Amino acid sequence: MSSSLNLSLTSELRNYVDSRTGDSSLYATPSEYLRDLIRHDMESQETVTHVLNGLDDIKHGRFSEQSILDIATED
Repeated sequence: MSSSLNLSLTSELRNYVDSRTGDSSLYATPSEYLRDLIRHDMESQETVTHVLNGLDDIKHGRFSEQSILDIATED
């Protein structure tokens, strides 16, 4: 299910979005461009959360003697 979001941009930001969209661009519409930016931001935040959780594990002595390759090849 999709929903609408109204967004106000400065002229500078709108011009930039317009320059990233259109026939000769990767994104056909501003909406497509903004959705992709949000998806990338969500992925980045997920990575940061994983790193912070890993640091917390190390801080509290929660770690494995196995290598990443050992863990990845476990069945």
